[in-house]
Amino acid sequence: MSVSERDIRRLITFALVLLLGISAFLILKPVWKSVVGGLILAYIFFPIYKLCLRYVKYKNLAALIVSLLVLALLILPVWLFVPTLMREVFDMFQSFNEFNAGSAVAKMFPSASEAFRTQASVAFNAAISKLSSEILNFLVKFIIDFPILLLNLFLASFVFFFALRDADKLAKFAKGLLPVSRSHEKSLVKQFRDITNSVLYGQVVVGVVQGLFVGLAMYLFGVPKTLTLTLIAIVFGIMPVIGPSFVYIPVTIYLFFTKSLLASLGFLAFNLVLASLFENYWRAAIVAKRAAQSQVVVLISMLGGFLVFGFLGFIIGPLVAAYFITLVRAYKEGTLTRIFTREK
Repeated sequence: MSVSERDIRRLITFALVLLLGISAFLILKPVWKSVVGGLILAYIFFPIYKLCLRYVKYKNLAALIVSLLVLALLILPVWLFVPTLMREVFDMFQSFNEFNAGSAVAKMFPSASEAFRTQASVAFNAAISKLSSEILNFLVKFIIDFPILLLNLFLASFVFFFALRDADKLAKFAKGLLPVSRSHEKSLVKQFRDITNSVLYGQVVVGVVQGLFVGLAMYLFGVPKTLTLTLIAIVFGIMPVIGPSFVYIPVTIYLFFTKSLLASLGFLAFNLVLASLFENYWRAAIVAKRAAQSQVVVLISMLGGFLVFGFLGFIIGPLVAAYFITLVRAYKEGTLTRIFTREK
């Protein structure tokens, strides 16, 4: 069986595309998180870029202004608060090592048997030892990886600038890659845009702001280690179901035992009012008329995304899950085949 010249050209073309694809994957693999992070930030701050472009008129200058603004928002807190954060984490490490589990168990369970107290003390000490080890490993890893973090920040800023400036070209290019019919293109793009807005603005941005307000409340009520607890509140604020209550409820109990009933009730009321405002008004206004996802699905996809992609997985996980559910829903409705059939 003879092989035609046309078949040989096709084989060479396929091999070349495959080789270049593998090479591109290997090149982008070490830095893909920075690239994706820059694109996500560009999407979040694109409305600010459009507003700036309305007054500046020059795309390069508008993108530069917004890029410098975002860099300031990222670098200044690090510059101002990292020394305090490191000190707070180190103090927590020392406090864990000095913690007397036996006396704490005796105070919590005064009428318990001696055997129970011993077992509980051993369990507490094991948990504290594990937590102390994790904190120490975090500090060491942060110091070692700091130059790499700076490099990733520079790359993400580079991607952020060009993603803002060339947003129209990127959108047109992405639409051209979609293997969908023109009649379904606008509908599918709108669904994906609504999903992205719902996750990024309704879940991530609202969660970050909510965590910051919890930190403000802790600062006003004189709670120690405010910066560290604020970062924890931000992380849990992004997560549905759990929310920043994971932080402010234990802090309320702490204020009750260390300060007064009035202080603990005031702190709790402050956070409950804010939580109600964020959940019932801001988040609802963003998600309204958009692709609202099940809170359980968002939580599971966030945790799974974190285990696979790190902190970036808090965003990537829910997006992937939501896009997948959209396609499954289209398959169930019998429209998936028509969506991915190009019109001639």
